[in-house]
Amino acid sequence: MILRLAFAASLLLASPAAAFRAQNDMQVIAEGAGFHVAYRGGRAGVSDFWCAAGDYVIRDRGQPGATRIYRTSGVPRRAGDGMRFSLSPEGAKPTGLLRPFGSKTSVSAAEARFLCEATRNARN
Repeated sequence: MILRLAFAASLLLASPAAAFRAQNDMQVIAEGAGFHVAYRGGRAGVSDFWCAAGDYVIRDRGQPGATRIYRTSGVPRRAGDGMRFSLSPEGAKPTGLLRPFGSKTSVSAAEARFLCEATRNARN
């Protein structure tokens, strides 16, 4: 009985209560003024992180698709690291996406969320 309770408690601690599970199964965790998309292993590319960020901003935070999202984690990202994002341009870094037009430091929430579909189609 005690062993089962300890196991259940460890599961709760491993998954923060404030975590949001994006449609691409990546975990988003609110952190101060921004949020962090955790690395989930496997083949997670930059567009996967942006997909999770856009999904979080629209579905969890209830923001409109036009809301700008800024990447605040450094470039390049080490394998196994997640990405940090903010809705504020302060400390913004390049998006890491190949975008010939538009902002080099932000993506709209709708555009980021669209990457979920684009990534899903590219893998099928």
